[in-house]
Amino acid sequence: AGEADGSVFSLEKALEHNPVVLIFYRGAWCPYCNKHLSSVQDSLSLIRERGVTVVAISPEKPEYLEKMAQKTGARFALLYDKNYAVARAYKVLFKPSSGQLFAYNTFLNAQLKKSHSDESQLLPVPATFIINRRGIIVWRQFDPDYKNRSTVKDILENLPE
Repeated sequence: AGEADGSVFSLEKALEHNPVVLIFYRGAWCPYCNKHLSSVQDSLSLIRERGVTVVAISPEKPEYLEKMAQKTGARFALLYDKNYAVARAYKVLFKPSSGQLFAYNTFLNAQLKKSHSDESQLLPVPATFIINRRGIIVWRQFDPDYKNRSTVKDILENLPE
């Protein structure tokens, strides 16, 4: 996955030092994603003091990651999931209905064909994974209802010791 500055993020390298909280979000256009990442940022010090790295990933290109950082104040890595590779690997990828796509692109100005690496307009189900230093997923929150997200309390309670 790519960072906003064009560098490549390596989960393997990150796990050499810390467990990782990996958050899938839909995009800067999504008010629920903004609220979720803002709440994680608000409590980031509580998560980091437990020796954990937080990253959030979406199919949006790097220039949109910058917008998301500005909207949420995120001081953790926001990653570009080019060609949906990471979402596909974690089995969170789906094709929204034509009605959903119309709403996202028209009312929320998502511009999915422009902001993603291709025109398929796929999205990740918002999900949170906690991965321990051995690379094992020790907890996940996954709900096709995009309104249901992990809370900071959920994350803190499920971090590896």
